[in-house]
Amino acid sequence: MTDRLVSHLRYAALAVPNFEEERQFFVRHWGLTEVHAEDGLSYLAAEGSAEPFILRLRADEKRVDLAGFGVRSRADIHALADKLHAEDVQFVHEPQELTGFGGGYGFRVFDGDGRVLEFSTGYEQRESRKIREREPIPAKLSHMVFNSSDLNRSAQWYVDHLEFTISDSLVRPDGGDMMHFMRCNPNHHSIAIATGPHHSLHHLSFEMRGIEEWMRGSGKILRSGARMIWGPGRHNAGDNTFAYFLSPAGNTIEYTTELAVVDEENWQANRHDISHLSTQDQWGTAAEMSELVARESFNDIDKGLFVAPPV
Repeated sequence: MTDRLVSHLRYAALAVPNFEEERQFFVRHWGLTEVHAEDGLSYLAAEGSAEPFILRLRADEKRVDLAGFGVRSRADIHALADKLHAEDVQFVHEPQELTGFGGGYGFRVFDGDGRVLEFSTGYEQRESRKIREREPIPAKLSHMVFNSSDLNRSAQWYVDHLEFTISDSLVRPDGGDMMHFMRCNPNHHSIAIATGPHHSLHHLSFEMRGIEEWMRGSGKILRSGARMIWGPGRHNAGDNTFAYFLSPAGNTIEYTTELAVVDEENWQANRHDISHLSTQDQWGTAAEMSELVARESFNDIDKGLFVAPPV
């Protein structure tokens, strides 16, 4: 499918109680650039991305504020809004001029679990640059992953209302679904949804220039004192590398690279058995997935469900 109204993942917006510590971590260590700041609000860009920002941090109790998606035109914004209205999706606000940093035109809705999604077009773009060889900073936001206590219902909402496609799934040995990787363009996944004890953020993933930059970046974060909870390794689904760390706020964040780009006309979704070690890590360099590792990514219960953020 190549005619989806949603074109790509733009940014993630999180609220954190330790705002200044989190902000400093992402600028000093993770490699993002603060491009705009207000009282208790920080907009962080990736040098390799034309998006005005890829991460927004806000000072408040811990929650996911929203996930921001791009749409190609105002006509598509209205077509998507009309579609979602007809399907009785709950709106946060109607299509309008956006007054936040970067501007644009768009609207917000709640997904089936109560997460806020923003769809926008016509926003200001920044001048990006090529990431230099061996430069250990993110090039862009790769994907955003949520936990759900009802995996298939959560994933089906994105299929039914936003025309996302499941690229691959992780399954238990008995065939039960554990995780769905979902795309809105040829990138293997822009979001994924994992089975968890509650609705929450699983992780945010940031794309590096290549393997060398990914490894150097991972070493840099280890030297910052942040804890690597899983990695380094290479997943089967998506074929991307992974190195997962905990941010100061306790959110799981990932450096990755070489995420698969699929031929949408011919791609067949696979169901990968998690009991096979190569499903989680093709290389065998990462520790075997365990309850201890998984528990870190269950995260705290998201307090932002069906509550619109103030900005």
